[in-house]
Amino acid sequence: MQERTEPWDITAQLDELRTQGLWRQLRPLDELNGVTVRAEGREWTNFSSNDYLGLAHSAEMKQALAEGIAQYGGGSGASRLVCGTHRAHAALEEALADFKGTAAALTFSSGFAVALGTIPALMGAGDTIILDKLCHASLVDAARLSGATIRVFPHNNLEKLERLLQTAKGRVLVVTESIFSMDGDAAPLREIAELKAKHGAWLLVDEAHAVGVLGPQGRGLAAALGVDQQVDLHLGTLSKAFGLSGGYLAGSRQVIDLLINRARSFIYSTAPPVHLAHAMGSILELIRSERGDALRQRVHSNTQQTQSLLSGIGIASPPAEAAILPVILGEASHAMEISNRLRDAGFLIPCIRYPTVARGSARLRITVSARHSAAQIQALGAALQKTLEPQG
Repeated sequence: MQERTEPWDITAQLDELRTQGLWRQLRPLDELNGVTVRAEGREWTNFSSNDYLGLAHSAEMKQALAEGIAQYGGGSGASRLVCGTHRAHAALEEALADFKGTAAALTFSSGFAVALGTIPALMGAGDTIILDKLCHASLVDAARLSGATIRVFPHNNLEKLERLLQTAKGRVLVVTESIFSMDGDAAPLREIAELKAKHGAWLLVDEAHAVGVLGPQGRGLAAALGVDQQVDLHLGTLSKAFGLSGGYLAGSRQVIDLLINRARSFIYSTAPPVHLAHAMGSILELIRSERGDALRQRVHSNTQQTQSLLSGIGIASPPAEAAILPVILGEASHAMEISNRLRDAGFLIPCIRYPTVARGSARLRITVSARHSAAQIQALGAALQKTLEPQG
């Protein structure tokens, strides 16, 4: 009998990923306390989580979730426009709008869903979207989905941005992150805001890695720089410093009303569970409080200590803007080897490779939490120094 051939054989593609050192797989972990994880009978100190304030495993989080489940149960039952909008959703959106200083806000199931819903709803054929080259994949995918003309400027290059603004057609949207997720550096938001105003464009700022960590009450980099009122579209996630899941878009009442009617990732998704919305309202209050200020101070102190240790062992990096410290190693195979050595030494820092970053710029992406102790940071510095030494 002739061997059956599968019509869609992807073996070659999988083999190519392995050959190029780009093979990835899921590793289920047991989180113990926010910075320690366990799997297969071993424990590691985690320096790769985006839980910057250490709230995901906090007593306040557990209490807020328990209250939400007791009051609302599990799922929301339907999409938001059918019967899935509950009072907790509306209350959270009102609180987020107040937090970001906008007229309204809308929550989505994820940050990716915010981008995919927002940009195609507002932009289309005949319009122009201008993105920083290092914008997150969700922003790039959303721009492509919109059908608008896409223009890209080199990372933080204001001169090129202005040239693109001068020739842009239709409605024009400038898109940038405030803190970039893989390099940890900041966008020049003051200058970008000036350029967008000069040329009559809209400005979307993704504050995923800044909100909760930077600015008064943790309102983000735009608020820290005093340009938050010049940002038209504030995009953020609830899955990083906020310690839960989901995302939001804050803006004018008209923009939010249009998204309710046009954002497909919002309209055609079941509403996030109500108990999560309830818990997020409580966590938002915490982030805006003196307790939130104390956690932010701890994050910045830990980040400075970590960067000082990196500098002490010859790893140069620009001053940390938030809690992300990249250690760029070059080729994916080398970065994987270093990551594995650190894993053997008790530290979880998976390497970041293409296509998440450009080829030849594979790295360790060290992220710092308010929960990390000084001893854990010191131990990481010692492990890095030993790991990066040439092997005999």
